[in-house]
Amino acid sequence: MKGQHGFIGTSQHARFEPHRESWLAAAWHKVRRWEQLAYEREQLSRMSDDMLKDIGLSRADVMEESERHFWEDPLKK
Repeated sequence: MKGQHGFIGTSQHARFEPHRESWLAAAWHKVRRWEQLAYEREQLSRMSDDMLKDIGLSRADVMEESERHFWEDPLKK
């Protein structure tokens, strides 16, 4: 139905939304991700050996992960 209006995503503004994220928003997202990584690594380091065993990690794995820099994101988010 050519030319119909009212469907989701048919407005011209919807086409440009992926490009609207400013550099400031991208930087804020990156800083928040770094905070999340630091928090998760700290939580891992506080787990007992039994808890680590339950999730399949060793103390050596945790030490290796906790020594990484805050900006090293294994998932590249």
